[in-house]
Amino acid sequence: MSHGHSHGGGGCRCAAEREEPPEQRGLAYGLYLRIDLERLQCLNESREGSGRGVFKPWEERTDRSKFVESDADEELLFNIPYKNIPQMSFDDTDREPDQTFSLNRDLTGELEYATKISRFSNVCHLSIHISKNFGADTTKVLYIGLRGEWTELRRHEVTICNYEASANPADHRVHQVTPQTHFIS
Repeated sequence: MSHGHSHGGGGCRCAAEREEPPEQRGLAYGLYLRIDLERLQCLNESREGSGRGVFKPWEERTDRSKFVESDADEELLFNIPYKNIPQMSFDDTDREPDQTFSLNRDLTGELEYATKISRFSNVCHLSIHISKNFGADTTKVLYIGLRGEWTELRRHEVTICNYEASANPADHRVHQVTPQTHFIS
């Protein structure tokens, strides 16, 4: 479906391609509520703490007062913790990413990029590296929406079990053993 921009090989799901009503679309973007904002890191942000402001409700995605802008160059690196996991640094960005997206300009905050579900199930920590922009000296981000389902982490406490490699007959006394033999003819 043609709707005003190129998809550059796919990966984008736009409002024009979805069937869900606009008033219900924001409900799917509630993962920002589960982010540990106190531990969220945005590397290379020009104003300290401004990276936290782009994780906001769907209804506030067009609010231009909350944004993050890169400082020294066009790169930004978000470390988004859901629990205590080691943080990524720019030195780590040379590693193979779990998924790469070619971003399109999106002034309304409605473009979606489909993730590989098998790579992003049971995520406890997410890092987003923005390596370049559309030609400006710095990168400015107004909104990042995280869509998905939250499931509570369930910890199974340690269970201590003793296993016998070979049974000790003295531990398992049986008062009467009646040998049985079955013949088939």
